[in-house]
Amino acid sequence: MLSLLQLIDTVINLYIWALLIFIVLSWLVQFKVINSNNRAVYLVMDFLYRITEPVLRPIRNLLPNLGGLDISPIVLVLALTFGRNLLFEFFAGRP
Repeated sequence: MLSLLQLIDTVINLYIWALLIFIVLSWLVQFKVINSNNRAVYLVMDFLYRITEPVLRPIRNLLPNLGGLDISPIVLVLALTFGRNLLFEFFAGRP
């Protein structure tokens, strides 16, 4: 059971890192530091968008409109961290 928990923990950590990388890359594209017309940048951004957007979209629909501020990634990271900690508490705390 511990191996399964470690696998879930690793997948959640990878997803959080992918989300953070997507956020940073989107900021760099907005500030014109990197060009999204570059094929490599486009492929990375497209992949990260496809894996993060289906989870972020429902969160954005639930949150109030804050103008140009998008806090859905923060909510998602907090929820993933809470879920991971809850799993470890529930399964690792049992004999």
